[in-house]
Amino acid sequence: MALAEEDIFAKVQEALVDALGVDDDEVTEDATLVGDLGAESIDFLDIVFKLEKAFDITIPREELSPEDILTNSQYVQDGVVTAEGMAELKRRMPWADLSEFEKNPRVQDFGNLLTVRDLCSYVKSKLG
Repeated sequence: MALAEEDIFAKVQEALVDALGVDDDEVTEDATLVGDLGAESIDFLDIVFKLEKAFDITIPREELSPEDILTNSQYVQDGVVTAEGMAELKRRMPWADLSEFEKNPRVQDFGNLLTVRDLCSYVKSKLG
């Protein structure tokens, strides 16, 4: 049986509260994982583990964090993701809203891109 969006959000919220030590009310759909909730790279391992357990899914690291694109000179020029790189990010992360990032696609800002909504969309896509 498919989970309703509010059920997915509730489980994602719970995982983030557990992993990041933030309050429920801080975990809104628009909150960014890094900027608003203070997630650091080490936290993502915990978040992924908690989501895999909560939803009984497997999350390959490269799906949530496409570092190979962001460190590839084919896709990045002078610290900025190229149009080709942007196309590859969109192909690899169809569940993420990249519209804001696309306006100024600096690699250093990529980490602050993912929102709770994106994470919910990702989980929903994994659940099929």
